[in-house]
This record gives sequence, C-alpha cells and structure tokens, in this order.
Amino acid sequence: MRLISLNVARPQLTIYNGVTIKTGIFKKPVNERIALRTLNLDGDRQADLSVHGGPNKAVYAYPSEHYEFWRKELPETTLAWGAFGENFTIQGLAEEKLHVGDRFGIGSAKIMVRQPRMPCYKLAAKFQRSDMIERFLRSGRSGFYLSVEREGDVGAGDSFDLLSRNSEGITIAEMNRLFVGEKYNRDLLQKAVATPELPEDWRDYFLPRLKDRAVTL
Repeated sequence: MRLISLNVARPQLTIYNGVTIKTGIFKKPVNERIALRTLNLDGDRQADLSVHGGPNKAVYAYPSEHYEFWRKELPETTLAWGAFGENFTIQGLAEEKLHVGDRFGIGSAKIMVRQPRMPCYKLAAKFQRSDMIERFLRSGRSGFYLSVEREGDVGAGDSFDLLSRNSEGITIAEMNRLFVGEKYNRDLLQKAVATPELPEDWRDYFLPRLKDRAVTL
C-alpha cells in the first residue's frame, strides 16, 4: 500500500460548454514532501467550498489500478497521475476493501477513510465530455475522501500503514452501490447509518430511505 503520486493545484479558469468556470481539479504531481493539514495539503485549494473540501474531504485518493480501465475506456485521452483530480494516486487500496472509519498512517500524518467521491460537472469539464459523470458513477471506481486525524508531512513513495480496521463499517464500494443501482437496499442502508464515522450529510441522505415503504431487501 503506497502513495504513487502526490498531486496538488490551485484553482484555475477553464471553459466548458461555452461557460468559464473556476476549478481546482487540474492536479499536477509534485516531488517534494508537503504538509498535510486538517483541510487540505499545502499548495492545494478547492474552488467551491460549498461542495468541495472541509474536514471530511481534506484529501481525495484514487487507486492507480483504475487507470488501466480508463485508458481502455478513453483511448484518445492522455491520463497522467492526478487526471481525476486526486491528491493521492495510490496503490494497493481499493473501494471493496476499505471501510468508512479505517485509519492509516502515512508519512508523519494519520488519516481516516470517510466517503466515496460523487463527481460534479467539473469532472465533465476536466475531460470535456458530457458523459463523463455517468461513466464515472457507473464504473464504481469512485476513489475516496480522507479526513486528517493528525497533521504531518507526506510525499510520493510513502507507505500506508493500517492503524485500525473498522470491519463493521460500510465499505466505499457498498456506499457506491447505495448511490447507483441499490438505492433501497435495507441491509446496506442500516449498515451505513450504523457506521459512527459516516459524515452526517451522508447519514441525512440515507435515513429517509429507511422510512420509505418501498425499501426492499
């Protein structure tokens, strides 16, 4: 389990569908070690703090293993590390095996798995493809957000050391299933809301479904 590439960016202007937007999605790899703080990495910023950033979205991680899939899906697109707007391009950590609440050490920092990435229109703007959000969601290759439990410094090549596994918590892959395809899976909904480390906005999103009469096993 290793950090393959460390990627940051300041917000910049880009044009999508004839409209100028501001976004921090154009991440680029950096070689030096960087301070990982409660809200982000030094040198990295989000453009719209109403939907991006915050303690439960301090760092976005994306498995390097997914790049092979996307290179086949998007053969005309050059995909360098950071292409999906991730801060951490990682190896050996996948959505299926990661639970909300799992804790890792990396460099001198400590981090916690918090939630999957649900893309906004800026992912479509990054790739200049109107179908990119649907493709991304359908793929199940969401990556995941991390909170910073202890600030420290990190750099490419650092290993992820498992500190604790929240084995009863919902996995990132299961949360993706609840968002796409299995929205009313009662077992998964109950598992999600019973995970203490689940961000409250996700809990508020899932709870009404448990009260819906249409919920099925």
